[in-house]
Amino acid sequence: MTTPTPWPDLVFARFLDAGVTLFAYVPDAGNKRLIELAEARAASRGDVRTVLLSTEEEGVALAAGADLVGGRAVVCMQSSGVGNIANFLSLARGARFPLLLMVSMRGSALEQNPWQKPMGEAVPAILDAMGVTRFTVEGSQELEPAAGEAVACFEDGGAAALVLSQDFLGVKEF
Repeated sequence: MTTPTPWPDLVFARFLDAGVTLFAYVPDAGNKRLIELAEARAASRGDVRTVLLSTEEEGVALAAGADLVGGRAVVCMQSSGVGNIANFLSLARGARFPLLLMVSMRGSALEQNPWQKPMGEAVPAILDAMGVTRFTVEGSQELEPAAGEAVACFEDGGAAALVLSQDFLGVKEF
């Protein structure tokens, strides 16, 4: 029996295969290992770059700039960041550039921080309202197909979000 590939390794490989070379992020425990993989690759090969953002909105602008010069970016954030970028999603929709979001969810029924619940509940509606196609992962069997469909945004010019649920990631411990 083989050990399953940890999700960050699988997603990182899928992003690389899709030509993603820019990993923009706001620090988040859910995406921590994915960013560590990108930073290690940047240090060893120099063919990818990570950008620490002050706010998630910067990531959308960075993704637009990457597209303008023929690059591909992913913007990694926690679900609360989706609320921060709602207005910037209109830029992606109006300009029709590919936008890939990597969203680690908070706010499920088992959430220990009550401040995370309202935005956790609002994320699907915000993404839907702004025309972002959601690929939500609830279990490990859904990860690879969802990641593959999300990176198709680079071919069709739309916006996509690979959304990892708390059921998949586990609840953050305090």
